[in-house]
Amino acid sequence: MNISIAFMRSLFVVLSIFFMTTFMVSSPNGAVHINALIGIILGLVFGFLLIAFDIAFKRFNLRAFNIAIIGIFIGYLMGQALVLVFDAILEISRISIILQPETLEIIKIALFLFGTYLGTIMTLRASDELYVSIPFVKFSPTREKKKDLILDSSVLSDARIIDASATGLFDHQLVIPRFVIKELYTLAEIGDEFSKNKARRCLEVIKKLEDIPELELRFNDTDFPDVKETQGKLLRLARLLDANLLTADISRIQMASIEGIRVINIHTLSNALKPLMQAGEYIKIKVQRYGKEPRQGVGYLDDGTMVVVNGGGNYIGDTIDAKVLSVKHTTSGRMIFCNAVDEENLDDDDDYEEDEDDNYR
Repeated sequence: MNISIAFMRSLFVVLSIFFMTTFMVSSPNGAVHINALIGIILGLVFGFLLIAFDIAFKRFNLRAFNIAIIGIFIGYLMGQALVLVFDAILEISRISIILQPETLEIIKIALFLFGTYLGTIMTLRASDELYVSIPFVKFSPTREKKKDLILDSSVLSDARIIDASATGLFDHQLVIPRFVIKELYTLAEIGDEFSKNKARRCLEVIKKLEDIPELELRFNDTDFPDVKETQGKLLRLARLLDANLLTADISRIQMASIEGIRVINIHTLSNALKPLMQAGEYIKIKVQRYGKEPRQGVGYLDDGTMVVVNGGGNYIGDTIDAKVLSVKHTTSGRMIFCNAVDEENLDDDDDYEEDEDDNYR
């Protein structure tokens, strides 16, 4: 836990105990020591309630907090307006003579709460459409409609990010933290051979991304000295900027999901963009190895998709024509089941194909 946060929590617990104890001791009722004990207990309870609220709103970023404050203010104005309108109606129609004072107060409270709640909820739901204007200055949520993407070292080591960025899909979105670059330079100098090669590859990818003019790659200088791990810094920065995290590391995906940060996995994105074959379509495939069943061969498309060819076991090393039977989606990606065109079709293709799907899954 952050040392400054721990200090502030302890400070407010002590202040809660101090104020509650001072208030209870100054009370004329009861013994002083009993009131002091009650004050200490109330202070501890109130202090721990503050910490509980802090933990509950841990994922509440600054932008959402500002929108909530504006919503409460607008809701307060709406509630006051409804009460004033109701008072005006009472004054004109003289209904107040008929109604009891308690009934009038309940109606006013209900109108005020209704207006406050409605104004707050409407503001929160329309946060992306909220415009605040002052003379000569206009703040608009254009940047909030498209969240930034923070890159980590795992995705920078994957050269596919260069091709994806060149398509214009990530224009004005990509952000590279300076602490990631600093870590890469450190690994390139004092790391082991594998780490050095990976760090140098990441630095080359960064240079190529900088050479894409339309991309407008940005660097963020924010650092968190109290956080030692790079993963923790990435999560803190993503929460601070209200941005998403683009990564190829499964562990970071799991950790970010716990922290409530949206993560985009480049492997999932790549699988989603793989070409989809249709049943009955003919493809050319190079059979590279034997399958798990007799007379069965396995090949791979250029994007890495596995192709299981019934009757392809006799063509190892050859490129043959195959007819697509079906496309199966598995946890590891997409698989295509085919029949070799030169082979006689099996009568039980469907059952055979489903059994093979279970074997290769």
